[in-house]
Amino acid sequence: MNKDYYNSLGIDKKASKDEIKKAFRTLAHKYHPDKKGGDDAKFKEINEAYSVLSDDRKRAEYDAYGRTFASGNGGGNAQGFGGNNAWGDFDFSQFTQAGGAAGGGFEFDLGDIFGDVFGGGRQRAKAKRGRDISIDIELSFEDAVFGAERTVLLNKTSVCDVCKGTGAEKGSELAECSICNGKGTIREMNRTFFGQFESTKTCEVCHGTGKVPRVKCHNCKGAGVIKKESEIKVKIPAGIDNGEMIRLSGAGEAVSGGTAGDLYIKIYVKKHALFRREGNNLATDLNIKLSQALLGGNYVLKTLDGDINIKIPEGVAFGEILRVKGKGIPYDSSHRGDILIKVNIILPKKLSKDAKKAVEDLKMEGI
Repeated sequence: MNKDYYNSLGIDKKASKDEIKKAFRTLAHKYHPDKKGGDDAKFKEINEAYSVLSDDRKRAEYDAYGRTFASGNGGGNAQGFGGNNAWGDFDFSQFTQAGGAAGGGFEFDLGDIFGDVFGGGRQRAKAKRGRDISIDIELSFEDAVFGAERTVLLNKTSVCDVCKGTGAEKGSELAECSICNGKGTIREMNRTFFGQFESTKTCEVCHGTGKVPRVKCHNCKGAGVIKKESEIKVKIPAGIDNGEMIRLSGAGEAVSGGTAGDLYIKIYVKKHALFRREGNNLATDLNIKLSQALLGGNYVLKTLDGDINIKIPEGVAFGEILRVKGKGIPYDSSHRGDILIKVNIILPKKLSKDAKKAVEDLKMEGI
């Protein structure tokens, strides 16, 4: 006989995903085998039902045929509970943490459903990490092209210069922490609706190191870190663009018993009077007279590398691009982009009699 998964969860066939999840959570709490009055068989039943109805493809197959085909019996892979493991041989292969998907499984957050079953016991010990810092730096166009070095002064929590982060006075030894007995962690018993559960947390006295100073550092009072002004040198790479971010690992806020955060530097590049950036190229406009366009000539262009002579070819067209190779933006240790010069021809608003006659003569010649 085909199983009635909707009946197992006590929901209507038109139930939404949120309603399915809510029903499963309620029943999972009620029938969990480790809870007094729990029901192993019932828990397996609702788990199987949820594994099918929470997956759109499996649910469609079940609604159409009364069963699923992609993974055997839907979600019914639970093998029971026993041994020293609080969850026994329960098969979690159908489950994946929110934000990812396992093959053939469905997605939900185990913490939402079973977090209060374990209390704090399921949390992993996380290494302490200091706060990240974000600052802005404004650069000239030239410094952004060729690179530069800046020194910034930050008032932040840093490792103590005297004790080098140990928290101990110079010459003083470290002793075993009496609170955690040198383990760096403390066990706690958490009372929940399902009974008492043991959890582990980092010792707040030794910050997880298991050691405390016999004599505290006079500078940081044993904390190992202190608030102070710190000079940080920032090397800005050549070719950096407006809005780009530089990350200095470990240059953020320091923290006792952990690693320092990072420093993020956002770059703002001032506009240049002559050039604009187009990828790895520098673009500019060159205004020339009609006579220069017809006869050609030379032009001195002020570049970021100094003045260079530009040869304007005879008969250059309006909007034509003249290219100067290798004078643009550096994009690796030995290569640079180009300078792109767009030619604009300035036409006279009024012609002299002689100029007008010369143009009419050109017209007669079909030019």
